[in-house]
Amino acid sequence: MTRLLSILASILLLSPQLYARAVEYKTVENIPYTQSHDAYATERCKLDVYYPTGTTGCPVVVWFHGGGLTGGNKDIPQKLKDRGMVVVAVNYRLLPKVEIDSCIDDAAAAVAWTFSHVGEYGGAPSQIFVSGHSAGGYLTTMIGLEKKWLAKYGVDADSIAALIPFSGQMISHYAYRDMKGIDALQPTIDQYAPLFHVRPDAPPLILISGDREQELYGRYEENAYMWRMMKLVGHRHTELYELDGHDHGAMVEPAFHILLQYIKRATTRQ
Repeated sequence: MTRLLSILASILLLSPQLYARAVEYKTVENIPYTQSHDAYATERCKLDVYYPTGTTGCPVVVWFHGGGLTGGNKDIPQKLKDRGMVVVAVNYRLLPKVEIDSCIDDAAAAVAWTFSHVGEYGGAPSQIFVSGHSAGGYLTTMIGLEKKWLAKYGVDADSIAALIPFSGQMISHYAYRDMKGIDALQPTIDQYAPLFHVRPDAPPLILISGDREQELYGRYEENAYMWRMMKLVGHRHTELYELDGHDHGAMVEPAFHILLQYIKRATTRQ
């Protein structure tokens, strides 16, 4: 029965109108995901859970908002609603109020919370897909490739079903470099660069970028380099998409189609 429910959910991922008539959705807002008593962490480290009621074994998307690591707020993307999935939308602490370690640690803590609690909302811990746009894509890739961040919370990063960053920075993030006095156009690859942590045994990595001539800085080329390096180290499941005619902001809407198609394929195979 669990297998049948999983297959039905994957079939209906791309048919929201059909699924919405059969299932009611609810949202629980501002759930704390950290034990920190720091005032800023208490304010920012919260998440929302959007879920279909009366279901089990649903795919899960953890969604990190963009904003250059210096702004933005959690939201449930419209394209992910009524799809038979659980969606976890996360707030995290922002630069320059904290160091970049805190941003990444928050992202890891939120994903760890999801592994522990998503079953309470009908989600399948074995089907947790992590995604986000821009800064959210950066956080997605960092916690999925550098295993120490999730290991702190007792979670193996390889348990993530897939990493699906939308126009994520693959070199060291420009806001972090700005705090160190490094220009936005001075490429840097250090421990805070996803490219620093390429490895063959990472979860599937689906890289999505806007048009190389319209993207922010060299974002397509960063993702293309990540794709190439993951291939060279022996990673067997890295994909790269370039959305022609779409700039950094406009690429988000069509990127959701790629995410949904991937989840449909992945969950049907299980």
